[in-house]
Amino acid sequence: MSSHEANANIMESQNNDRISELSDQVARLKGLTLDIGNEVSEQNNLLDGMGDSFGNVGDMLTGSLARMGIMLERGGAKHMCYLVAFVVFVMVFLYW
Repeated sequence: MSSHEANANIMESQNNDRISELSDQVARLKGLTLDIGNEVSEQNNLLDGMGDSFGNVGDMLTGSLARMGIMLERGGAKHMCYLVAFVVFVMVFLYW
C-alpha cells in the first residue's frame, strides 16, 4: 500500500465521517421544521377560534347597542342613568 493509497483511505474515512455528521444535522433540522410546522398549524387553529369568538362578541355588542337604542327611544332615561351608574361602579371596582 503506497502513501497515495493511504492518504486516499484517510480522506475517504474523513469524508464518510463528515457525511454522517451532515446526515445527523439534516435529520435534526427536518425534525425542527416538522415541529415548527405543527406549532404554526396549532397557532392558526387558535387564531381562527379567536376570530370566531371576537365575531360572536361583536354580534353581541351590536345587539346590546340596538337594545339600548330601543330603550332610549322609549323614554328609558331613568334606566340609562342606572346603567351608567352601574358601569361606573364596575369600572371603579375593577380599578381597585
